[in-house]
Amino acid sequence: MHIRVAKVSDAKAIQEIYAPYVEKTNITFEYDVPSVEEMTHRIKKTLEKFPYLVAIEQNQIIGYAYASVYRTRHAYQWDSELSIYIDEHYHGQSVGKILYEKLIDILKAMHIQNVYACITYPNEKSEKFHQKFGFELIGCFHQVGYKFDTWHDVIWMEKAIGKRDNVQEVIPFSLLSSIFFDSSL
Repeated sequence: MHIRVAKVSDAKAIQEIYAPYVEKTNITFEYDVPSVEEMTHRIKKTLEKFPYLVAIEQNQIIGYAYASVYRTRHAYQWDSELSIYIDEHYHGQSVGKILYEKLIDILKAMHIQNVYACITYPNEKSEKFHQKFGFELIGCFHQVGYKFDTWHDVIWMEKAIGKRDNVQEVIPFSLLSSIFFDSSL
């Protein structure tokens, strides 16, 4: 397995991984599977500032993870929300661990200070996954999402990854990507 930066041509494979989460779970609050065109737009938009990574095994995308804006106000520029989705046939094979390790390393190099995970509650698997990475529970929004005729809670988990005494301007991922990945990929 190897990790690389997502390309717009990956949109279909990413959509196929994401679709079961939309159609069968409350893990995402989307009701409809986004089109390939929408996934293409999301990849492009994310890569303007943040990393969007895919895990590849035998020339097939088996998972993806990306960082995004936590909030839009300027003072939040050192914070990022993380998202990760793994092909349902590859759960339990360390794909998520490898993706998150790379993603967090990149965010540290970008000078991001804090990372956040928004998790539909309960979701013991995701909670434990984030706890293993040092995320801590910071809050719960009760009955905030309505899907499959049921109200769902959402918890927020947080991890500090930066050095509070050495805050530097955030470097967009596009300026760092060649440091982490072969530009010929």
